[in-house]
Amino acid sequence: STAVVCIGFFYMVAATSSARDEFDTTAKTMEEFSGYSIHEPSCLDSSFSSIPVDTESLQKEIEELSMFSDTPTPSVTRILYSENDVLARRYIKYLMGRADLSVREDAVGNIFGRWVGSEPELSPVATGSHIDAIPYSGKYDGVVGVIGAIEAINVLKRFGFKPKRSLEVIMFTSEEPTRFGISCLGSRLLAGSKELARVLATVVDGQNISFADAAKSVGYLKNDDISQVFLEKGSYFSFIELHIEQGPILEEEGTQIGIVTAIAAPASLKVDFEGNGGHAGAVLMRNRNDAGLAAAELSLAVEKHVLQSGSGDTVGTVGILELHPGAINSIPLKAHLEIDVRDIDENRRNAVMDRITDSARSISSDRGVKLTEFRIVNQDPPASCADPVVNAIESSCRELKFSYRKMISRAYHDSLFMDRISDMGMIFIPCHKGYSHKPEEFADPDDIANGVRVLASALAKLSLS
Repeated sequence: STAVVCIGFFYMVAATSSARDEFDTTAKTMEEFSGYSIHEPSCLDSSFSSIPVDTESLQKEIEELSMFSDTPTPSVTRILYSENDVLARRYIKYLMGRADLSVREDAVGNIFGRWVGSEPELSPVATGSHIDAIPYSGKYDGVVGVIGAIEAINVLKRFGFKPKRSLEVIMFTSEEPTRFGISCLGSRLLAGSKELARVLATVVDGQNISFADAAKSVGYLKNDDISQVFLEKGSYFSFIELHIEQGPILEEEGTQIGIVTAIAAPASLKVDFEGNGGHAGAVLMRNRNDAGLAAAELSLAVEKHVLQSGSGDTVGTVGILELHPGAINSIPLKAHLEIDVRDIDENRRNAVMDRITDSARSISSDRGVKLTEFRIVNQDPPASCADPVVNAIESSCRELKFSYRKMISRAYHDSLFMDRISDMGMIFIPCHKGYSHKPEEFADPDDIANGVRVLASALAKLSLS
């Protein structure tokens, strides 16, 4: 739908025939991506009951960002520090500059765009998400929370709002674990993860490129001190992330907004079994030590332990299962599994993890295969959304007359780690059939606009706190 705008308001949109040509890193300097001013309106309103969102430009920006992809449309693939990741970052900095935000980046590429408030000494209110995308995913995961956040700032400027606390948009580096196997890399570092800093000193990607070399190749990490990224608790007053639900509940119910109250605690395991292998025809069943069957049995054990947790909030997934040598006529010599377990209750999740550990050991013994690796990759605590942030979102929904429900996020987000720095909350909008991490991922422009309206209103309330 066409956004409602105040009389006399002129919205500057950069006309580009090709986003790739316009934002090519060899053709533009940082200064050229900054300083595009937004003209404020001459008219004001006394309430946020009618918030003007430029839906057309918002959708255009989402489409333009999707062009920076390693795979053809409609899929999006954008891997950390790749050429298209760099181009996409430049586009986000351009949008921040056009919104008259003061833009900076840290050593790993977290990008910050700040609207300085009337009392800049106060801790700011922040919002944002990520723009990296796993292979062959969609246009909206994370992106809605970055481009939508910039539009929320534009909304408030068009409205004539003057923040007391500064407002800041954050684009987090590498929320997805695609390249280095580490989720929420940028937000974990902002939250001061010394363990992650140690891991990043030695980790390599699938091409044996170190994190440091990858970062330096695109201009980040000019020295090896990752701790310079760390923020102290209280660096932000509050943080809100706008995001597609990535599930079907809101769409099925016809509910416009989801207000997140808690984020489930994720944990992941890597498991390796090693057997004897052999010829699929020549080795009799009684003589086999089959690593593949050990992996299959552990996969079913994961399901059993999750279902026996006593709660529907416990979920478990064997997302990776690899067999070696991977031939139809060869008994698997090795098996590799990666297991994801989540729950809003940390103790209940940890109990499931303990049972999976016991099962892996007993399966190894019973089947005569070696348990060559059993490693907990991460075991993060859950996060509860802060009442002041939830209340700001809820009162905004009421004022805007949007239907809403309170809900749990079973997917992790950068908000999980921002919770360690400040009060935190999340706004969900519906997405088509709950699809995410696939090309069919879709959010209706009107739903995105609704989320932006709620975000803008909540940011305004928190800024004046």
